[in-house]
Amino acid sequence: MQFKKVLLVDDEPLVRRSLEKTLLRAGYQTETAGSALEGIGLFLKNNLTDSPFDLVILDINMPNFEGIEKQGAGLDLLSEIKAHNPDIPVVMLTAFDEVNKAKEAVSRGALAYIVKGREQNLISLLNETLGE
Repeated sequence: MQFKKVLLVDDEPLVRRSLEKTLLRAGYQTETAGSALEGIGLFLKNNLTDSPFDLVILDINMPNFEGIEKQGAGLDLLSEIKAHNPDIPVVMLTAFDEVNKAKEAVSRGALAYIVKGREQNLISLLNETLGE
């Protein structure tokens, strides 16, 4: 079986590590980043290889491209990733059930919007999206 490669970008170390473990246990090869700047760097580096990411998971609120904490920086990262690869599936994460941000994420091209703590929903969505 070919492992699917996932990029996870979240600024909270405990959340990032927990989700990384969940993804690894589910059989996904996972790389992590803690900011929009770090995330776009990893994405672009891997996008140029013969093993690009199959899916991206982004927190909505994190440090932006200048390293400054910004509400919605994950939405900016979503737009940047989609500019480089319009077809890659992107799932947005948030700690809050914010309908307006969910709508904005989907309008910018996100596949879905998941509230943190609902990891089983996330794994089910990934399996369905990536044909596992």
